[in-house]
Amino acid sequence: MLTNEQFTCLAEKYIDTVFRVAFNYLKSSADADDVTQNVFLKLWKEKKSFDSDEHIRNWLIRVAINECKSMLRSPWRSAENFEDYARTLSFETKENSELFYAVMELPQKYRLPIYLYYYEGYSTDEIASILSIPRATVATQLRRGREQLKTFLQEADEYV
Repeated sequence: MLTNEQFTCLAEKYIDTVFRVAFNYLKSSADADDVTQNVFLKLWKEKKSFDSDEHIRNWLIRVAINECKSMLRSPWRSAENFEDYARTLSFETKENSELFYAVMELPQKYRLPIYLYYYEGYSTDEIASILSIPRATVATQLRRGREQLKTFLQEADEYV
């Protein structure tokens, strides 16, 4: 069981990661906040010990994904337009903004592997383990996601 100091340190370190995973999965900041809160409540109550920071990080992401799946099944879930949340973000360049919107337009099965690979730095093997899917499926989802991103961004360039 974690001490107050350990829990606080972990919460400060990983709260943004958990929120971003949930937001990528649900495309709703309010729902991502709820998932983040539930994940850290589960961490607080968790009695098992963790081997390393990487083990904790993987556990938090796996629990976040499971919470997102549960939330999607909930009859009380309300859809929120992710653009409302996106307006609160600031991007360093126009390209970063376009990339964010393009990634958010991807189907969820491509969006989450893309996020975990490029933003969180996980390998395809690690993503396969976190998502409980075969490595080849992750590689295929990354390839197809990149192809769709390329198409989205090329179309955006043509209209500008």
